[in-house]
Amino acid sequence: MDVAVIKLGVGNTASVMFALERLGAKAVLTDDPERVREAERVILPGVGAAAAAMRLLATRGMSRVLRSFTRPLLGICLGQQLLYQRSEEGDAEGLGLLEGAVKALRPAHDRPVPHMGWSALHFEQDHPLFEGVRSNEYAYFVHSYACPVDQNTIAIAEYGRPFAAAVAKGATVGCQFHPERSGQVGARILRNFLALPC
Repeated sequence: MDVAVIKLGVGNTASVMFALERLGAKAVLTDDPERVREAERVILPGVGAAAAAMRLLATRGMSRVLRSFTRPLLGICLGQQLLYQRSEEGDAEGLGLLEGAVKALRPAHDRPVPHMGWSALHFEQDHPLFEGVRSNEYAYFVHSYACPVDQNTIAIAEYGRPFAAAVAKGATVGCQFHPERSGQVGARILRNFLALPC
């Protein structure tokens, strides 16, 4: 299994690599666009600011590669948000693989931002990413911005309002939550991603 995990120099790459190792995947952490272009599948993890992450992707020649990648691509957390056209965070332009804009979560007295902790996944559509996972099982989230609920949403979670917890369009999928930190549920989702046809 040839998986390229994109090295942004921030966030959750180490825990993603450990999770893939536990699943027996052959994975490499890389910022080489040619290595990414040739991979069977790609994971775009991320923690941090959308505008800074997009600048890094552009500087390293990675944004063009990701926009044209046709095999399975998984965005995790910020990585999912970067799949969209725009983000309110820094008024950033995204990769444009999914339509719409990422918007800030609104805090309340009993609902601080960032949303940090375990929330239930409610399935909106059947998708191979969730094979063997039941709707209403929990996953671990850490985020201040959220993706819209639309035709590409395959699971929602709620934090003041519903948001897209997982998305899919063709071979491109995303998880707003961290599967690498979501126990057996997350491990199953990563395993299912590794089984998606190339």
